[in-house]
Amino acid sequence: MAKNEKEMNFWGHLEVLRWTIFRAVAAIVVCFIGCFAAMPFVFDKFILGPTSSDFFLYKAFSSLGSKVPFLPDFSDSAFKVEIININVASQFTSHISTAFWLSIVIAFPIIIYEIWKFIRPALYQKEITNVRFAFVFGTLMFYLGCAVGYCVIFPFTFHFLAEYTISQEIVNQISLSSYLNNFLTMIFIMGAVFELPLLAWLLSKLGVIDRQMLKDYRKHAIVASVVVAAAITPSGDPFTLSLVFLPLYLLYELSIRIVRKEAPQSE
Repeated sequence: MAKNEKEMNFWGHLEVLRWTIFRAVAAIVVCFIGCFAAMPFVFDKFILGPTSSDFFLYKAFSSLGSKVPFLPDFSDSAFKVEIININVASQFTSHISTAFWLSIVIAFPIIIYEIWKFIRPALYQKEITNVRFAFVFGTLMFYLGCAVGYCVIFPFTFHFLAEYTISQEIVNQISLSSYLNNFLTMIFIMGAVFELPLLAWLLSKLGVIDRQMLKDYRKHAIVASVVVAAAITPSGDPFTLSLVFLPLYLLYELSIRIVRKEAPQSE
């Protein structure tokens, strides 16, 4: 089956690419305007959520703490971290930068769809099915990773670091830029980590890895997952460590399930 029945010259492809970029940028701009307008509400209810004991994760573990003894202690109802600003322009620049990154996340499916429409005419039918799977699966896993980062990983890490003191004479004062850098970095890192199964699937399509290879390296993956989990969660308690380790290990097991059984034999 031909890739595209209607051939297009270079300038035709350039015109299609121009409109693809225009629609993607337009989607980002529209989302940015909406995010910029809603940023005060988003900041108070979403971004600054983990700074207060009212955060849903803290409340959930606080209610379970009396029933399950090894859970982290989130029973302090007075937990409240004041975020301070020490730069005269920081609030304005943070408003713009946070709205931009949030607009990228919201417009991500539209951007992926525009890329898909642009490359689809150049693909065979079998390739279309594979690429469609990659785009849809990759998008869902990215959002799932961001959700895990926001709902679990960042709150646990932030709660521990905000209360940790090397001396009682030192008072923690967390700046706005420091908080946002850690917040965005942690969430985007988890979004990227959750693309591991997609990366494994693509490498298997290229013949670099296969299912048996991943099975053979399962023990190494477990050790690597523990190391990464320990690096992400500075609290070091077994429960918090397992909360990070478990998703990483499950991602590896999912990778084993979706890669090809055997790498293609080279002629």
